[in-house]
Amino acid sequence: MRPQEAGQRLWQAFARADDAIVMRGAFYALLATAALFLVVDVREISKATQEFAPPAFDPQKVGQPVLPPALTDGKPHAPPVEPASDPQVLRQAIRFDLQPGGLLRAEGSIDPGAAERFRQEIETRGEYIKVVSLNSPGGSVDDALAMSSLIRERKLTTRVEKRALCASSCPIVMAGGTVREAEKDAVIGVHQIFNGSKERPSPEQAMSSAQSTTARLARHLDAMGIAASLWFHALETPPDRLYYLSGQEMKEFRLVTPPPTPVAKKRSP
Repeated sequence: MRPQEAGQRLWQAFARADDAIVMRGAFYALLATAALFLVVDVREISKATQEFAPPAFDPQKVGQPVLPPALTDGKPHAPPVEPASDPQVLRQAIRFDLQPGGLLRAEGSIDPGAAERFRQEIETRGEYIKVVSLNSPGGSVDDALAMSSLIRERKLTTRVEKRALCASSCPIVMAGGTVREAEKDAVIGVHQIFNGSKERPSPEQAMSSAQSTTARLARHLDAMGIAASLWFHALETPPDRLYYLSGQEMKEFRLVTPPPTPVAKKRSP
């Protein structure tokens, strides 16, 4: 058979082919092209996110301010009140110190493993502890959740004293108190959760982890009696800023509880 005749027969066979097969092939080709562009877009978005995302706040990182600036539209503002503690003290891993009167001071950054040390402290001195006084720039969300749950289980009071700090994940710990107190000029602020690990997950992994953690936090805060509007402010505030709460907002969001109603003494007959 001549090459010219073979070519003609091949063309005739193609012309007689089922139109559905041809259309299906064209569809798969378009699908493959779209998938290629999607992969390129995801890579470009991931690269842009890494280049332009604000630096994550790490309270233990030397050279970084222990407190992010307040959330503003223009020039960042300083915290409403300057915390009394030395920033170097707040950068250290959280420490627990039992004071007279059942007051347990928790001061420093919530590092991974803090919840286990806190549990050991509670188990060792639990019958003496009545109030947990917080002074922390935050840190590990998982440890903060575990500490908060243990505080609620033991029915302890949480407190942020005058010019003490409770920021980032620290308000999660505060939420565990059956009674929650904030003295005048206590510095309390929230912002978005973020991946503080040096490992950089894929965009899909990061999105899945963020959604899972957000759901856990929302359920926990709801169970602790905290208003959802507090969590909305946290979600709207990037990791390099803080939304500092006013005294009125702490009451509105039920982050602080009203003082107990005094019991009237019964008169003797």
